Amino acid sequence: METKIIGSWSNVHLDALPKIAEKIWALLPQPCLIGLEAQMGSGKTTLVGALLKAAAIDQFEGSPTFAIVQPYQSMTKGKIFHLDCYRISEPTDIQNIGLEELLDENAYFFIEWPQNIASILPKAHFWLYIRSNSDQSREITLCHDN
Repeated sequence: METKIIGSWSNVHLDALPKIAEKIWALLPQPCLIGLEAQMGSGKTTLVGALLKAAAIDQFEGSPTFAIVQPYQSMTKGKIFHLDCYRISEPTDIQNIGLEELLDENAYFFIEWPQNIASILPKAHFWLYIRSNSDQSREITLCHDN
């Protein structure tokens, strides 16, 4: 599997997230799955919020940590699902929640903690890597696995 860097942004502060979200959307095909890889507290949910706002969704529900899946409908992007898979620890959890069937939807998927459902991720998908800097800025990289 080859990983290709699609976009990279350095020294990103919170006030720049709306512009970065627009740039990320411009690089994504429809539909696609995007896994967010970052340490706890590094801004995964905040970035998803900016991406949803850029997709004309004003009612961001925050992290679906307990619900696991939060669906949205965008007038410009169609169906969007925000998943927080932090609490998924067993393969049976994936089956009980019905995530395999959900991923068959013709939609965008933003998935926090995607490593917890790696067994059902499609081979070709995108990654958003977020790295925190000591000055509270972030490094954000968008990659594609073929």
